[in-house]
Amino acid sequence: MPKTALLAIDQGTTSSRAIVFDRNGDKLGTAQVELPQAYPQPGWVEHDALRIWSDVQTCVRGALKDSGLHARDILSLGITNQRETTVIWDRKTGAPIAPAIVWQDRRTADWCRERGDDQRQQWLQQKTGLLLDPYFCATKIGWLLQHVEGARARAEKGELAFGTIDSWLLWKLSGGKLHATDATNACRTLLYNLHSGQWDDELLAFFGVPKQLLPEVRDSASDFGHTERELFGAEIPIGAIAGDQQAATVGQACFAPGMIKSTYGTGCFLVLNTGKDIVQSQQRLLSTLAYRIAGEATYALEGSIFVAGAAVQWLRDAIRLIGAAGETEALARSIEDTQGVYLVPAFTGLGAPYWDPQARGAILGLTRDSGIAHIVRAALESTCYQTRDLIDAMAKDATPPTELRVDGGMVVNDWLTQFLADTLRIPVVRPRTVETTALGAALLAGLQAGSKQGGYASLEEIATLWRADARFEPKMPQHRADALYAGWREAVARTRTQA
Repeated sequence: MPKTALLAIDQGTTSSRAIVFDRNGDKLGTAQVELPQAYPQPGWVEHDALRIWSDVQTCVRGALKDSGLHARDILSLGITNQRETTVIWDRKTGAPIAPAIVWQDRRTADWCRERGDDQRQQWLQQKTGLLLDPYFCATKIGWLLQHVEGARARAEKGELAFGTIDSWLLWKLSGGKLHATDATNACRTLLYNLHSGQWDDELLAFFGVPKQLLPEVRDSASDFGHTERELFGAEIPIGAIAGDQQAATVGQACFAPGMIKSTYGTGCFLVLNTGKDIVQSQQRLLSTLAYRIAGEATYALEGSIFVAGAAVQWLRDAIRLIGAAGETEALARSIEDTQGVYLVPAFTGLGAPYWDPQARGAILGLTRDSGIAHIVRAALESTCYQTRDLIDAMAKDATPPTELRVDGGMVVNDWLTQFLADTLRIPVVRPRTVETTALGAALLAGLQAGSKQGGYASLEEIATLWRADARFEPKMPQHRADALYAGWREAVARTRTQA
């Protein structure tokens, strides 16, 4: 029997999961484990990298069991990951030198503010497409090298390795044989030159990062070796790595310039394919890679919202207004509107287009009549308003989108997806498979395997697999949508520390 099943490891901010897909992109088996978050100080967010590794092994075994398949039945494996989260480990022992610093972490905000004058921001943006912000890896690496005893000296001797979560997992899956990443993850570090496609010596010098720390950069669909036989009972070829938002771009088949997708997970990330052109934003959006295949880069504009689904998790776990995320749709439908209540979820600052790491969350407009439903609905609405922030900014840098493809766990909520269409004033399309991040990683792995082995011949072939599940057209009168959004802008202004 030919091998046609594809396996995706999707290591996200709040959970790890593995999904087995067939060649048509349909799920055959899945397993998922929630990932604990650590908040040791205000603005700090950490993960246990060894816990992530253990959970990923559990998920792979669980997904294989759920699908009724074995490791020997898998054609290729793709890895997709929460981006920017930073791990440094010992090359000999494989032990992390400290907890992983999560992308949401703000501990280097003061460092960035002190050095982020306009001239330097312009220099960094021209080289990397990014801004000087705690979001990205470079300042996290610098913090670890400074605050973990002996780390800088050991890094300079080549004893330590840095990686985003994809690189960490690849190291562990390969038994320490391969220290590599792909271009979509490398370009999120502030150390990678978007134009040359290489680590940049000037950037390394500015951030004080020894080059010996860094992984090799490969294409998104590439030969990344194979898993150790003893892990899952047989070696599995590793054929792809892509950051979660780039993987979702592939899963949504946004292969033509002008196509745009938005993923609603822990955060929300809007990615616009700009083809072979690096579009430098004038609206504080990010220039980035969509994917790199056969040495050829396809670029994108991206807007990053730090808190989307994480706001729902906060409602459930921190203030316990709900018992499960699935309750939010009924609560939102139970009232006609929020009666002027806005929730600005700036728990770890504000991302694009504000880039204000000092902003903090707030609930505004409360009255004696406000209840749980108003706050829950305001949390859902905040995701839609933040998306409009990005869409409006993106329309000033490029051609305004005429349709938005959406995915991620939040968009199974029909009320949310309709309110999104009403807020944006464009159709919103949900695909048949909303786990497009995992699907994109699997599809890239299939592309690397090639059609002769049972995979795919081209991106054009992959595009034929995409199917729409539902289309949401704007229904709310525009004057009402604009009035609600104006209230959001006022609420955001009241949480900000930077003009």
